[in-house]
Amino acid sequence: MKPDNHKDGRKEAKHAPKNKLTEFERKRLLRIANSSEFSSLPPSKIVPKLADQGQYIASESTFYRVLKEMDQLKHRDRSKPARKVIKPKALKATAPNQVYTWDITYLPTQVKGVFYYLYLVVDIYSRKIVGWQVHREELSVLAADLITDICYREGVAKQQVTLHSDNGSPMKGATMLATLQELGVIPSLSRPSVSNDNPYSESLFRTLKYRPEYPEQRFESLNTARQWVNGFVNWYNNEHLHSSIKFVTPAQRHTGEDVAILKNRKRVYQKAKKEHPERWSGDTRNWDYIDEVNLNPEKIKQDKAA
Repeated sequence: MKPDNHKDGRKEAKHAPKNKLTEFERKRLLRIANSSEFSSLPPSKIVPKLADQGQYIASESTFYRVLKEMDQLKHRDRSKPARKVIKPKALKATAPNQVYTWDITYLPTQVKGVFYYLYLVVDIYSRKIVGWQVHREELSVLAADLITDICYREGVAKQQVTLHSDNGSPMKGATMLATLQELGVIPSLSRPSVSNDNPYSESLFRTLKYRPEYPEQRFESLNTARQWVNGFVNWYNNEHLHSSIKFVTPAQRHTGEDVAILKNRKRVYQKAKKEHPERWSGDTRNWDYIDEVNLNPEKIKQDKAA
């Protein structure tokens, strides 16, 4: 007869993993995920926010797993899956104020068929909206005024910035091109007849129009439209944790504050791993700084053997 403390050798026996959360930790995770601060955020944004507060509760995958088990995982945005775009000439940014993209989108008015026009310029490296205007018309001269103002505020030198856009008439107008030449801004245009090859601006407009605060009713006046866009830009630049830049805000990325933030997150994760090494099967989450951003990079072609 085997002693009572003999190791269970049954193949079907179930054992709890060493890194399993305790019931107390599980309840704390759910309480935090459902708190007023985090209830509208996915785990991908909850975890870095907690790290910024010096807290490590569980990994992102654990948050997802526990919330899924409790049937609390939902797609919180009204947006649809991103579309695949055709890529024009490749551009690369290794710092802010090197590559901008811009475009114009429609804002509906209360008169059917009449729109306001939102001119929006974004820095692809930091994702910061560096300039915007709302007008009643699409005009090259208005776009030229916006770019002039941005170059002045950002202290842009000649030949420092490349400005990418599609082939719309305001982008190619004589006033706009003459202004770019005078400012020393290098123009970059998408390929003709290709409407979806400006991904940074397209993505930004998609974010704007699927915000919960985006008016269900049409804008009643030009001033109302400008006020709403001003609020959106403030949120986007200063509060929005952007997934493509390691969940920091565009403003933090633009000024370089993200370097210290990411280093701190890395320390928090390393400390958490040191305290509970049994809960980690490999390296901690990668919080390394992104030092290069590409606009429509070309595919690397491999030479065929002779």
